[in-house]
Amino acid sequence: MEEVDVEPSTTVTHLGFEWGPGDLLVYETNYKLQGIRPRSASSPSVHVVRRDEDICSPILRKLFNESHLIFVGLQKIKEDVPSKNKKSQFVSISKNYRSVIRACMEELQQNAGKRSPDTHHVSILLAIELIWNLCEVLFIDAAPAGSLLLHLLDWVRLHKSDVDTRAREVLQSDSPAQHQSYWDVVISLVLQGRTDEARQVLSKQASLRAESSSVFKRMDVLLQNMPIFNPAGTQTLTEFDVKWRHWHEECDRCLQDNTFASNRHLETICKILVGDEDTLLEQRELLSTWYHFLVTRLLFTHPTIKPPDLHYYAQSSMNMFLGPRASPEPLDIILLSAFEFDLHQVIKDCSIALNNWWFVAHLTDLLDHCKLLQSHNLHFGSNLREFLVLEYASGLFTHHSLWQLAVDYFDHCPEFGRVYLELQIERVPLDTERKAIKVLRICEDRQMSEQVRSICKIMAKRALRNNRLGSALSWSIRAKDAAFATLISERFLQDYSNKGFFTDLDLLDNLGPAMLLSDRLTFLGKYREFHRLYGEKRFSEAARLLLSLMTAKIAPRSLWMTLLTDALPLLEQKEVIFSVDQTYELMSCLEELNLGTKDSNQTDQDEDIESTKTELLRLALARNLAMAIVKEGTIET
Repeated sequence: MEEVDVEPSTTVTHLGFEWGPGDLLVYETNYKLQGIRPRSASSPSVHVVRRDEDICSPILRKLFNESHLIFVGLQKIKEDVPSKNKKSQFVSISKNYRSVIRACMEELQQNAGKRSPDTHHVSILLAIELIWNLCEVLFIDAAPAGSLLLHLLDWVRLHKSDVDTRAREVLQSDSPAQHQSYWDVVISLVLQGRTDEARQVLSKQASLRAESSSVFKRMDVLLQNMPIFNPAGTQTLTEFDVKWRHWHEECDRCLQDNTFASNRHLETICKILVGDEDTLLEQRELLSTWYHFLVTRLLFTHPTIKPPDLHYYAQSSMNMFLGPRASPEPLDIILLSAFEFDLHQVIKDCSIALNNWWFVAHLTDLLDHCKLLQSHNLHFGSNLREFLVLEYASGLFTHHSLWQLAVDYFDHCPEFGRVYLELQIERVPLDTERKAIKVLRICEDRQMSEQVRSICKIMAKRALRNNRLGSALSWSIRAKDAAFATLISERFLQDYSNKGFFTDLDLLDNLGPAMLLSDRLTFLGKYREFHRLYGEKRFSEAARLLLSLMTAKIAPRSLWMTLLTDALPLLEQKEVIFSVDQTYELMSCLEELNLGTKDSNQTDQDEDIESTKTELLRLALARNLAMAIVKEGTIET
């Protein structure tokens, strides 16, 4: 989140904030700002602090998604394996991160012409990849003397790719040696230590100038003989240093003998080879940055530089290149801190300079796995790695789809991750039932019982408001909310009384042990089971179940008449379904119901209907009792 960077010149008399439209944080202040004419007391200054908007970019969302997979894979590396043995894994992971950055950057560059805001993102990603690559060389790979300069050369070449574009233009032209960029290309290749490619381009000029071919051949020999350290070879660093000094002396001798005096371009190249700083500084436009100047300077003056000595050359190179008048940019300060091996300053400056937490969170996590940040803890309890990962994950939670990625980040923050997840998960808008199920599974997998109940209650109430009784009942069962399950069961029974049939049969038929959550739900499940048995013509089982619902007092008294009415078809079957004892029990229930308190809200018409039902039931019960007595008496004899 960007901060308001202003200093009050007077005491703050009022400071408030509120969330405005579009997730804007609005600050209302009554103080005067330096350099700004004060307003009247009735017109306070208002500052708007916008949230990080990077997550709104579709291409940057690819960066977040793909880096999430790399992050999760990194967490799976076993802790018990020594860090030295995991170095190659960490370097590979670092390169994977950089490849994702570069892929997004290239895609943004393709779209830069179509959407101007992408230009800003490209510059940010360029800086991120530049810093990350340098940190990889200096900290993760931790290249020793000899190899260090080779890695720094690769770093510069990767981020100074315009040389290749211009070289192709020159070589593909009709007359390369006459091209206006010809000598710029040759010198640029030499500045990057690409001597073989420089020789190839120089050969175009030598073939045209037969009279000075010996001078070109001499330069070709110097470039060809330039020693390059091979880490995989048998040559020791000391042997390489001796060989390089001999070559350097040979270049210096050519310069002293005015070997290339006849060609100012070749003489410039020779001065570069001996590491003449004034000549190097004259190539500012081709070098373009102080860190390119640094690496070129080391290449031709100190190729066996050791890591601890880098900071001296870095500071002096920046001062020489920028000059006394120019002040370094934030990127320059960050790179200088890296060359000084001040990791925490790099992370701190990046946190301030960059517009999101993605970079510092992932880089710090990787450095922490490399055991490079173990000594640094924050004063409020969490370590630096966890603090930054938590901040990044919290930002992801504000996005409608990226919030799912944040869960894994919280999972790998052992100290405060669980607390953050519990707080953030409650803020996820449950727009659809599908999304609610996703959130619920996350909570269930992590035994977050309070959040599970909260989500289920919200969804159950929403479904009930929309008269989706099946969904409401399902959510209330999942929440283990007995009171709400009872309420929905009542609605089911009321709905049945109005329509004469049950809805959501799949749910009611498969309640299983869940029906024990409340008495009313138990009755609903058993009552639906009675209807199913009746539909399957399993009349004896249906009769026993119906009777047990009434005698066990599971059925509410308000539904006794409904249950007794349901018994009528069974009483009127040709075959005797209810035994003598069962018939007596039904009669007892009917009489108990008639002796109960009358409903004062009943109309005369309702009373007549109830009276008719009672008479029909008494007649049916009397007829069934007679048939049952005859049947049971016949069986006994």
